[in-house]
Amino acid sequence: MGKFVVTTRKNGEFQFNLLATNGQVILSSEGYTTKAACLNGIESVKKNAVEDARFEIKEAKNGKPYFNLKATNGQVIGSSQMYASMDTLKVGMASVKKNAPDAPVVEE
Repeated sequence: MGKFVVTTRKNGEFQFNLLATNGQVILSSEGYTTKAACLNGIESVKKNAVEDARFEIKEAKNGKPYFNLKATNGQVIGSSQMYASMDTLKVGMASVKKNAPDAPVVEE
């Protein structure tokens, strides 16, 4: 089972990463000013990850695909890494859908 890992950045902001069962980061948040806001972001990921329509596929300047997970209000709540191909991106999206809903939260 995957897990959410909450960390504190050097600037004091909180961030979460969703890790797959193998420990690889499959979704990362932006910085939050409070831990409570970060935990709310995790809850939003858990709810929205099961909805295909919440995933937005994008292309980076270097041509590599990645995806954003959006909340119902359209705000980005998490972004993936860059992928080598659309096939590997789809595997990453499936991993988020599988792992996020029941993933425990740990702090580091």
